[in-house]
Amino acid sequence: MCRAFLFFCALAAAQTPPPAPVHPVTDTLHGVAITDPYRWLEGQNSPETRAWLDAQIKYTQGFLNRIPVRDKVRQRLEQLSRIDSYSAPTERHGRYFFTRRLANENRSSICMRDSLDGKDQVLVNPADISRDESTSILYEGVTQDGKVLTYGVRHGGEDEQEVRILDLDTRQLLADSLPRARYFGVAIKKDHSGFFYSRYTTEKGSRVFYHAMGKPLSEDREIFGEGHGPDTIISTTLSEDGRYLMIDVNIGVPPKKVEVWTQDLQAGGPLRPIVNDVDAEFRPFIRGDRLYMWTNWKAPNWRILAVDLHDPARGKWKEIVPESKFPIDGATGVAGRLFVKYLEDVNSRVKQFDPMGKDLGDLKLPGIGSVFGPGGRWDGDEAFFSYTSFAEPLSIYRYTVSNEREHLWFRPAVPIRPEEFEVKQVWYESGDKTRVPMFLVHKKGMPLDGRRPVYLTGYGGFAVALTPAFSSHAALWAEMGGVFAQPSLRGGGEFGEKWHHAGMFENKQNVFDDFIGAAEWLVANHYTQPRKIAIEGVSNGGLLVGAAVTQRPDLFGAVVCGYPLLDMLRYQKFKVGSYWVTEYGSADDARQFAYIRRYSPYQNVHKGAKYPAVMFITGDFDTRVDPLHARKMAALMQASTGGDKPILLKYDTKSGHSGGRPLNQQIEDDADWLSFLWDQVGGPS
Repeated sequence: MCRAFLFFCALAAAQTPPPAPVHPVTDTLHGVAITDPYRWLEGQNSPETRAWLDAQIKYTQGFLNRIPVRDKVRQRLEQLSRIDSYSAPTERHGRYFFTRRLANENRSSICMRDSLDGKDQVLVNPADISRDESTSILYEGVTQDGKVLTYGVRHGGEDEQEVRILDLDTRQLLADSLPRARYFGVAIKKDHSGFFYSRYTTEKGSRVFYHAMGKPLSEDREIFGEGHGPDTIISTTLSEDGRYLMIDVNIGVPPKKVEVWTQDLQAGGPLRPIVNDVDAEFRPFIRGDRLYMWTNWKAPNWRILAVDLHDPARGKWKEIVPESKFPIDGATGVAGRLFVKYLEDVNSRVKQFDPMGKDLGDLKLPGIGSVFGPGGRWDGDEAFFSYTSFAEPLSIYRYTVSNEREHLWFRPAVPIRPEEFEVKQVWYESGDKTRVPMFLVHKKGMPLDGRRPVYLTGYGGFAVALTPAFSSHAALWAEMGGVFAQPSLRGGGEFGEKWHHAGMFENKQNVFDDFIGAAEWLVANHYTQPRKIAIEGVSNGGLLVGAAVTQRPDLFGAVVCGYPLLDMLRYQKFKVGSYWVTEYGSADDARQFAYIRRYSPYQNVHKGAKYPAVMFITGDFDTRVDPLHARKMAALMQASTGGDKPILLKYDTKSGHSGGRPLNQQIEDDADWLSFLWDQVGGPS
């Protein structure tokens, strides 16, 4: 083992990628022999894998340290990132709760104000929990009386967390904490006598439990979930007044079906299904004695239904906001009104309705961009929402509903000049003539000389809509003379469920064609040339760029592929991969195997192909997408490429899908991959 490690390290020092031994394993799937040369790299903790990873880490860092522009990139990222940062506040009984990270801090704390303009009081500081800065805290919720706070403690970038409960009067932790696991909701009863929580295990899936305060966890009662499998996510919440328990069951991600159950805790009745027999999505929230659900049932652009919880028979449901030309992207109830967010050509528009669906007009927005929220109490008079655009950092606004006035609550002091940038939306044709929109960001007056370095990113899956949002990466790229491009690929939710379905299952190739079409349009319209196009994607976006580079290696100059899915013939066997069968399908199914095999990046790397520069990014603490994908793909591409461009694996032993990096480490990591891209495509033509 020591000899192998020294051999790998010697190769790393020699500026050549550490080779991975080939130990082929052949499976026969539906009569087709599939050989995997690097199956052994699936063993994350084996001595052989760890030795290879150590050498890869040293090789990659040695390469990055030699990039001339890296210090400049890191310094500017430091300026753009070292700012005070706040979340939108939650009001509870006159107290305001939020997360805050000051400019000189690396991690966020949970804070409180006793009044809207009061002094920030730090309730939970992660530095008091652990000196290890990969430990972070997550705000979960506060009881309606503002007396009990729940928060999570996460180690590294894993999805799992511990749940802790803080008495805000005494500032003492209660003994009723929950151990490390995946949780989907913790809801404390109004009288603080106990709480409901949903916990996920890979063997059973989600289950809902009730915990009586002061009792040992071993006495917790399972109250819901029996019969549901590991492909389900079951979440639990309580209504604002504490009367109703609500449970929703999501089958798959995205869910092919959502069940909604409620229980009247005041009357003591049983859990009863509101809907459990319809193959559609229902996204519920309770206000007063009414259950509102925005749903794609018989409405691909979504609509909102209202259910009287005293008489929830389906025949009594009322459609209060009908489907429209533009898809609904969010809905909530605040201050006696329904706020419904629409996407109009991928920009946010928020309309207000009364509880019966009467149109009360638009919420005035600061500009054309993206809105998050609003949030607030149903029986209150204020709503908080966040707004951002490509040249506008995320700011928080307070909206007083009774007089319809808006006030800026917080704006970060990001050192940029928005007036120096041009932001526009263009439309182009994909391979099948479908028109696809794309946002472009660059300096005003930039010449179209075909020489601009392009940073092209996308996602294209799970009905996720990529809307305009400030990014320090995009701002820096544009400042340096490049073009940032973000197409609205099929598979996302930008144009409702039809757009989503056009990029899932057997239609997944449409997503890759849309992305390739964006690059081709940028070349044809004199923005750039193929060798100056850098592409980047994370998670499902990692699959996107992995497929793009294996299908069209001639079209790109550099690739960053983060926390990716790449071996699509085996993804469903690892971590929570079974969730995503409702989006991709599974190679266990003969029909689905045929189309997955055609695009699966790992099975479509070709010996001798001249691949562009590639950096794969992942880490040990990714408990969502198994890092085996990046390990195996890096080994295969390093061994296969016929070109002279670097193939790197940037591997972190603490980071994962959910971050887990303090700000200083984020800046260093972002400087690594951003300077890598610029180094490969940003030089003179």
